[in-house]
Amino acid sequence: MPIEPTVSVVIPVRDDAVPLAACLEALAAQHRPADEIVVVDNASTDDSGDVARDAGARVVFCGERGIPAAAAAGYDAARGDLILRLDADSLPAPGWIASMVEALADPAVDAVTAGAVFHDGPEAQRRPLAWAFLGTYTAFAFPALGHAPLWGSNMAFRRRAWVSVRDQVHLDPDLHDDLDLAFHLGERHRIRIVAGRQQMRVSSRTVRPRRFATSFSRGMGTVFAHWPREIPPLRWARRLGRAR
Repeated sequence: MPIEPTVSVVIPVRDDAVPLAACLEALAAQHRPADEIVVVDNASTDDSGDVARDAGARVVFCGERGIPAAAAAGYDAARGDLILRLDADSLPAPGWIASMVEALADPAVDAVTAGAVFHDGPEAQRRPLAWAFLGTYTAFAFPALGHAPLWGSNMAFRRRAWVSVRDQVHLDPDLHDDLDLAFHLGERHRIRIVAGRQQMRVSSRTVRPRRFATSFSRGMGTVFAHWPREIPPLRWARRLGRAR
């Protein structure tokens, strides 16, 4: 029988104790529990760290501000064969971990990502707004990458894949860590979008006008941070050359 991979769930957090408690409660109800939950306390001024410890999570402190540094600290600390990532305001359904493990059962795939629906805001708008947001992100990211992007609220990858690109990722707080990771993993590792929207609910605060504008600006900054080497014609040419 194949050996079941071990799973680490990584959650970067800064001053999000209340949603973090709900996220950890949802993780405790998983059909396939995590082997460990790593909460990265990004210098919170609230009791996020205590909330994590009380729920049985391992807390890693990261004093360098920003999600890229916090996420990297969590991935470095993770001990599992598979690293699953979500945000403090994410609410995974009970089958989420099992679905991510199943998606990575294909040895040709090293990273997977899936969608979500919003768990707050006007109920009639939760699904269509989430689909529009993620559809826009994918439409923006795919041409720049030449392959599927990663989305930090619902993604998973092999620890060995992370180790292979660890020294290349950017830790700039004004960049998107998930898009940056997709740039680096996508060079040598296959990333796949999987069905799993029903397994994750996230906060709609991402699409609030001011935050969306910041997110878009950081997305553009992340793309430009990889130029000129990664301008689309060159990146696509390299990918097509390796596929032959």
